[in-house]
Amino acid sequence: MSPIYSSPDGERLLREHYLRALRAWPVPAEHLRVPTGQGETFVLACGPRQGPPVVLLHGSGANAGAWSSDISALARTSRVYAVDLIGEPGLSAPSRPPLEGQDHARWLEEVLDGLGLTDTAVVGMSLGGWAALDLATRRPGRVRRLGLLCPGGLGRQTMGKIVGVMALRALGPWGRRRAVRAMTGLSATEAAPVLETLERTFRHFRPRTERLPAFSDQALAALTMPVLAIVGDRDLMFDSAASTARLRACVPHAQVRVLPGTGHAILGQGEAIAEFLAG
Repeated sequence: MSPIYSSPDGERLLREHYLRALRAWPVPAEHLRVPTGQGETFVLACGPRQGPPVVLLHGSGANAGAWSSDISALARTSRVYAVDLIGEPGLSAPSRPPLEGQDHARWLEEVLDGLGLTDTAVVGMSLGGWAALDLATRRPGRVRRLGLLCPGGLGRQTMGKIVGVMALRALGPWGRRRAVRAMTGLSATEAAPVLETLERTFRHFRPRTERLPAFSDQALAALTMPVLAIVGDRDLMFDSAASTARLRACVPHAQVRVLPGTGHAILGQGEAIAEFLAG
């Protein structure tokens, strides 16, 4: 059993649900396996083969299925590669190299090489937003355009609130549901399927618990590619006001959008991202 899961049965259950989600994917897709130094990486490829490439990086406790509601808009004109991050509940290797240092950027470069991409647009959410920024700051020549949804590594990560919310999980199904709603900022009426998936996942999956490394002002100021950042003003996980302030100060050419009344989970932005990718 992989140590990122709480039990073999839990691992099998989550894999079965993910495979069903892949079979129901809204657009035709290829399932690719890319070898890397961290182990095999699963990539879902869709959209026109000759379209401009874009790599999607999901958040913690998720997989490429996180993009299902956006993929129709994104794959309309772009060749989309939705990557399962290593160490997360997808079909990639369970490897979790340290977040500090070059390991994650090196892994993503190997994925790009395996896909035959010299450079590409990259869009990431939460942990995936951090990974996208990490690649863009370390290997800027490989990132044409950079899209960020509730990204880590900018504003302060509110660990105290996170620990308090996660403690609710000990209260059984009710507590797990409350924890997921608090962390995402979603309500059961607007996003019941998403909340159900997340509650199931965190019942059986062990997420990373370390704080995401913060990017320096100098690293951010060196970003010259077009940047779009979308954050919610009620994000429980990251200080979105600080994230916004840092981007506007260090990356003045960035488009920064703050969604009122929105928490950490930012849904339904496929058209906005597609417009940004089209330039």
